[in-house]
Amino acid sequence: MTENNRIIKIGHRGAAGHSPENTLASFQKALDLKVDMIEFDLHLCKSGELVVMHDEELNRTTNGQGYISQKTLPELKSLKIDKYHSLPTAEEVLDLINHRVKVNLELKGARTAEPSSELVKKYLSQGWQADDFLVSSFNHDELRQFKSLMPEIKIGALIKNRNINYGEFDDYPLYSVNINFKQVNQEFVNQAHQLGLKVFVYTVDDRQDILIIQDLGVDGIFSNYPDRL
Repeated sequence: MTENNRIIKIGHRGAAGHSPENTLASFQKALDLKVDMIEFDLHLCKSGELVVMHDEELNRTTNGQGYISQKTLPELKSLKIDKYHSLPTAEEVLDLINHRVKVNLELKGARTAEPSSELVKKYLSQGWQADDFLVSSFNHDELRQFKSLMPEIKIGALIKNRNINYGEFDDYPLYSVNINFKQVNQEFVNQAHQLGLKVFVYTVDDRQDILIIQDLGVDGIFSNYPDRL
């Protein structure tokens, strides 16, 4: 998945510094900016569909209130993001991307592993390749469950700091460890590389921070401004 040994340019929630996060406009902007990969977040709504949004609650980014898990898809589709954009489903996002770049699916909500595996299977049957997908989560139970369902798909453990028990993934091999840029250091990168893991760092927007992170020899950087990478 590393692009010819250069750092992979990953659009965070699309290109969230340019367009409202996790909207089709944001994902189109990321494509326009020639990213290598697009990251987006998956929640399961009440009617069973996977929808793309970071928060479990609606109030920060939409004109609605309450939890995604308590709303049906038609209810969610009636809402607006930044007045003009609708909340997309995972299928709408993947159809837009159309395997032009790789995708990082972040499992956000509970019970997302199984429907996410079915989603990936559907797109594999439509011409996508296993290498087009990276699935990640802070919820390592969901991540291991996904890997047990789809062992051919790469997974990445999301962590907020340098404390990670690699042993919990002995039976569910990791591809990457995805760490907060404020926590990553050279020792962490070296250790992960010694274990054969890629290091992806989130979310780096400041140009000076980007240079510092690049010098650590990481494999990929998530940014709301992927054009700065």
